[in-house]
Amino acid sequence: MLNLRPAGPDTWPDVAAVMGERGDPSRCFCQYFRLRGKAWSDSSPADNREGLKQQVCTSEQPPGVLAYDGSTPIGWCAVAPRTAYPRVVASPNWRTDHPDAWVITCFVVPVGHRRQGVAAELLYGAVDLARSYGASTVEACAVDTTATGRISSADLYRGPLSVYLSAGFTEVSRTSPQWVLVRSAVQ
Repeated sequence: MLNLRPAGPDTWPDVAAVMGERGDPSRCFCQYFRLRGKAWSDSSPADNREGLKQQVCTSEQPPGVLAYDGSTPIGWCAVAPRTAYPRVVASPNWRTDHPDAWVITCFVVPVGHRRQGVAAELLYGAVDLARSYGASTVEACAVDTTATGRISSADLYRGPLSVYLSAGFTEVSRTSPQWVLVRSAVQ
């Protein structure tokens, strides 16, 4: 069983460790959905890192949850109110009749910890975090890995559909074979 914790000032080094030094997470730092247009295209990996650091260290609401194996951070899931994500608000993939929903935008599970149920545990932690801040609904744009050919691990950052369905989320809509809007009522 993994230990899950909301991200906060004392966990910033762990968040940075999970993002790593290589690959998409080390460049994006979960800022893609928080920035749009020129703000995204002009941002550097250092800017994105600083953006997430500020969100983790100064936000009233934690911007995500961490998974630990003992004291080792092995995963991250970003979750926040829809209004925290301008790209989500503007995207046709995320059209919804629940404007107050919380949204899960990404998972980061470093190589060596994948295919061990970490994403599923992070999903439960993200829903619990949203619930603790009064969310009544949580949504995500899952990746249907059965819809087309092989999907790279980098393209699974939104989370596989199977993980969401196993956690009780339901399919709301599809804007492509792989983009599946899912929703769960939070009780």
